[in-house]
Amino acid sequence: DRHMKTIADALLADLARALATAPPLRVKALHLPPVPWNGSKDGEFGALELTDGSLGLSYLLLDDSLAALAGGTQAQALAGADALQLAQAWRDGSGAARTLGFAAVNALSRHLFDRAGFVPPAATDSIAGLDPRPGEHIGMVGFFPPLVRQVTAHGARLTVLELRPDLAGEHGGYTVTLDPRALNDCDKVLCTSTALLNHTLDEVLANCRRASRIALIGPGAGCLPGALFRAGVTTLGGSWITDGPGLLQALRQGAPWSGCARKFTLHAAEGPGLP
Repeated sequence: DRHMKTIADALLADLARALATAPPLRVKALHLPPVPWNGSKDGEFGALELTDGSLGLSYLLLDDSLAALAGGTQAQALAGADALQLAQAWRDGSGAARTLGFAAVNALSRHLFDRAGFVPPAATDSIAGLDPRPGEHIGMVGFFPPLVRQVTAHGARLTVLELRPDLAGEHGGYTVTLDPRALNDCDKVLCTSTALLNHTLDEVLANCRRASRIALIGPGAGCLPGALFRAGVTTLGGSWITDGPGLLQALRQGAPWSGCARKFTLHAAEGPGLP
């Protein structure tokens, strides 16, 4: 694997340390949206449920994970699995196994947040308070059309780093590139949590030498933040599930579930108070 996985190592070590004294947490079920993908944002995520009710979200459209999990026996075989062991597959596995492992990382993190009585502060916007200013050069890792306008509307310059060659080139008001080194010229960087799922985040951070702020955002950004903050991420912006049963019902029906969760923003500078 060409990708560094130091963040994955650190995050899994944090989880193992925090869970060391407790009995193993077990998986109750995996909840998937309808297959095939219905083209909506709500159909892109699945939820892993632990026996204590903790839920962890993961993006499902990498490596055809949704189709593989829906059609295979992996999902059925999960009940009763040791969630911490499953989480290792995020680092050590590929495809659907990696996706399941990532969902386990987020579910275990939620368990630990709840155990500590920690509730993250509500987000004030959908770009993690990045505050793009006129003349600033903003980097975006992963192309998110709804967020592009939020950056360019403030007069900031935008460079988007993508894996898809068909998107590369100059567009109205922004540039799409396949070269991570382009991030070295950016003042602030907005990164999708998919970079954490697929282990490209280490490489992204290695190319953010100038950035004063690096925000990791998305429904998959639900993990313990310590390892990310130590690696240079300054802000974590994820989805905090407020109505688990409601979210699962909506998710299985392919209906919008945003009403069952709220966006949160955690800043590294607010360190104390985190579990």
